[in-house]
Amino acid sequence: MMMHDDKPREACGLFGVHGHPDAAKLTYFGLYALQHRGQESAGITVCQDKRIVGHKGMGLVSDVFSMKHLAQLAGPSAVGHVRYSTTGSSILTNAQPFFVRHQQRSYAVAHNGNLVNAHILKNELEQSGSIFQTTMDSEVFLHLFVKNLRHGFEGALMETVQRLQGAFSFVLLTSEGEVIGIKDPNGFRPLCLGKLNGSYVLASETCALDLVEAEFVRELDPGEVVIISDRGVKSIQTQPQGAPRSFCIFEFIYFARPDSTIFGKNVYMTRKAHGRRLAQESPVAADLVMPFPDSGTYAALGYSEEAGIPFEMGMIRNHYVGRTFIQPTQSMRDFGVRVKLNPVKDLLRGKDIIIIEDSIIRGTTAKTRVKALRELGVKRVHMRVSGPPHRHPCHYGIDFPTEGELIAASMSVEKLGQHLGLDSLAYLSLPGLLESTGVTVPQNHFCKACFDGCYPVDFDGSLSKNCMEMI
Repeated sequence: MMMHDDKPREACGLFGVHGHPDAAKLTYFGLYALQHRGQESAGITVCQDKRIVGHKGMGLVSDVFSMKHLAQLAGPSAVGHVRYSTTGSSILTNAQPFFVRHQQRSYAVAHNGNLVNAHILKNELEQSGSIFQTTMDSEVFLHLFVKNLRHGFEGALMETVQRLQGAFSFVLLTSEGEVIGIKDPNGFRPLCLGKLNGSYVLASETCALDLVEAEFVRELDPGEVVIISDRGVKSIQTQPQGAPRSFCIFEFIYFARPDSTIFGKNVYMTRKAHGRRLAQESPVAADLVMPFPDSGTYAALGYSEEAGIPFEMGMIRNHYVGRTFIQPTQSMRDFGVRVKLNPVKDLLRGKDIIIIEDSIIRGTTAKTRVKALRELGVKRVHMRVSGPPHRHPCHYGIDFPTEGELIAASMSVEKLGQHLGLDSLAYLSLPGLLESTGVTVPQNHFCKACFDGCYPVDFDGSLSKNCMEMI
């Protein structure tokens, strides 16, 4: 039996290196740092004597690669990918990086996000003779790119990016050894540039730069294409200055690793700020504040500090849980709850507690855990959530369920609290979230569609409003 958290899941993590003798090994460690962004598959491709070679497989980075694999991936430029599928099945064929050969050259691409017009582009490409090997929208990018090579290499990049709609960060490797970073015009997904002893590194998050001891240079701008070659770094902007931006706010709440930096803001400190604002907006008397590890941990620290209520780790996480296909015995009640988290009984029994969560998606896991706490003898259970209610699905590469499965879409906050068996439930307000995130540079916008239903990029022609809001 495989255990699933009742949490949204990200699409992918990207890493690329140009001009380093141990490019594949650096990429391996970079992917290791980005493992939280995808656990289904991993892959690394390198440029080797003007050929692209690679290895990829299903599972975690440490399962897919051995020293033998890395030794075979010699070359000064590499790109890597960890994947959780939101578009395309979870099969080896769809593992990335994906590569093609075209007119004596090869190209490999790793992608994070979702192209909302992929089906339109794919149909257009198939009508003109393209044959697709996978169900990934990432392959659409490469087919479109090679068709546009008649405009020259840089022209092909520009033409291709301008046809794509949705959320996308790409890292592209060519058989000439160039490494290219691409960020969508709205800047949904994170991608940053680093430098290491004369080499350059691209990564989804700064925590990956830290692990390989690369110096953070900057985040890529929305709509920017960065071409890294032996001639250095060249930046091309595909969008006019002042174009709308919509960085995914959920990176700050949940997806990014707490030691990463986004918009110059440390994610750990930002989540604590969310918790402090939550305590100001929704105070309640209790004996202790606690998270369900690891979600909500940093917001819980902030809530505790602001409220003056002790922070405790009332649930202990088993960090060694993987996949188990052996069914528990009938006597092992609530096995799915206890296999990952188990309460500290003597700490919690008879107490009034505040549980801090970062999100409630379907509510099934939260309901089961609250029930277990009640049976343990916890007196009162309050829950506070460090973001607004999720009432709308994401179309930009996050695996939120459909609107019908999002429990906050069908229940008021009061009804949801009753359904979960809580004494009280409260969410951080959207203004409170934006203000406590603390990004005040006027040109920075956030996508908040999962909270307010205002989608910044149309999909399927069904949207008519652009609801971006400056902070």
